[in-house]
Amino acid sequence: MVAKNSLSRTSLDFVELDRVLGGGLVPGALVLIGGEPGIGKSTLLLQASAKLAERGNIVAYISGEESVNQVKLRAERLNIKGEGIYFLSESNLQAILDYLDTLSSKLVVVDSIQTMYIEDGGGIPGSISQVRECTLKLEHWAKQNSVPIMITGHVTKEGAIAGPGTLEHIVDAVLYFEGDFSSSNYRLLRSVKNRFGSTNEIGIFEMRSTGFIEVSNPSQFFLSSHKEGTVGSVIVPTLEGSRPFLVKIQALATMNNFSPPKRIANGVDFNRLLIIIAVLSKHAGLKLFNQDIIVNVTGGLKISEPAVDLGISLAIASSFRECQPVSSLVVLGEVGLDGEIRIVPQMERRLSEASRLGFESCLLPELSSTANSEVSTSLSSIDINLMQANDIKQALHLGLIGKNR
Repeated sequence: MVAKNSLSRTSLDFVELDRVLGGGLVPGALVLIGGEPGIGKSTLLLQASAKLAERGNIVAYISGEESVNQVKLRAERLNIKGEGIYFLSESNLQAILDYLDTLSSKLVVVDSIQTMYIEDGGGIPGSISQVRECTLKLEHWAKQNSVPIMITGHVTKEGAIAGPGTLEHIVDAVLYFEGDFSSSNYRLLRSVKNRFGSTNEIGIFEMRSTGFIEVSNPSQFFLSSHKEGTVGSVIVPTLEGSRPFLVKIQALATMNNFSPPKRIANGVDFNRLLIIIAVLSKHAGLKLFNQDIIVNVTGGLKISEPAVDLGISLAIASSFRECQPVSSLVVLGEVGLDGEIRIVPQMERRLSEASRLGFESCLLPELSSTANSEVSTSLSSIDINLMQANDIKQALHLGLIGKNR
C-alpha cells in the first residue's frame, strides 16, 4: 500500500507565478519555462530565486549561457544581493549533478536546457538526443531528492520548444512566456501543462528596468487604452482559469473589390472567426462577401473560449455598419450556426467583474427559459442592466446605436 503524504508547496512570493504553477512549487517537480530569447525567462527565474533565498533557503542557479560576471550584472540591475544563491557556470550535466549533491537546495534553476550536455549522450549540446537525455537525468534527480527544478527552453519561430517535442512530455509543467516584447513591456505567462494544477491560468507581468512587476488587476491592463464610443471596439468578460477579467476586441471591416477578401484573426481562433462571419451573413443580413475583416484582441492575449463569439460579432457589425456600440456595454454569449445565442459558464463571476469596473449594461442571451432560470436568479443580484437577445439579429439591434444599424 502506498502511503498518502501531503506535499506542501513552496511559495515563490510571486503571486502571479505561484498562481500559474497551481499554488507554488511541488517538491520534486520539473518545470519548463519556454519563450523567445530575450523575453525575460532568466530575469523572472533570478527574481524568483532571490525571493526564495531571502527567506533563508539555498537556491542553486546553473547557467550554461552566461558567466558569473554576466549574471552579477543582471543581479545588480535587479537590486539582488545574491545571498543564499549558489551560482555555477557549467554545461556538463554530470558535473552539475555532482555539485548539486553537495547542497541542500530548496530550488534548482537550469538556464537553459539547450546548453546542457552529457558526455555519453551523443550529438552536440542542443541536439535532440542531448536535450532529451539531460531532461531525463534532471527529472530523475529531482524526484530522487524531492527538490523542484525549473529549466528554461528557447522556442522556435513556430512557437514550439526548440529541441524534441517529447521534452514537454517529460516535465511536470510547461509554462510559456507570451507577448511582443519589442513593442510592449507586458508579458503573459501561460500554463499549457501542469500535473499539479490548472492549465488555464495565466500570470501577467510588466517589465521595468528593475525587473518584473506583477499586474494584480488584469482588467485595468487590458482596458488601459479603451475609449467609449469607438466604432468596432467591444468589451468582453472572459475567464482564464480562476480569474475573470475584461478584454477589448477590435474589428475592422473594409471594402475589397480587387482580390479575394482577407480574414485575419489575432488572439482568436481563425476557424471560429470564419463561422461567425458566415452566421452574420446568413442570419443578420450583413453582406461581408467583399469585406476584408481583421479581428484583434488587445494586449496580446489569446482567447479560445466561445464566450467571446457575440463580442466578435458585435465588433464586426459595428465596423461594417459604422455604428457605435451602446455606451458602457459588455458583451457575452456563444453564437450557434443557426444564429442562436447561448449562455456560457460562470456568468455571475464575469458580470460581477464588469460591474466592479463600472460597466452599466451587458448584452447576453435570453434568460427567460426554464433551463436558464437558475442563471437568471444568480445574475439578479448584480448591479448591471441585462440586455437579453434571442438571436444574433436582435443582439445587433440592441447592442448598436446609430442610423445605419
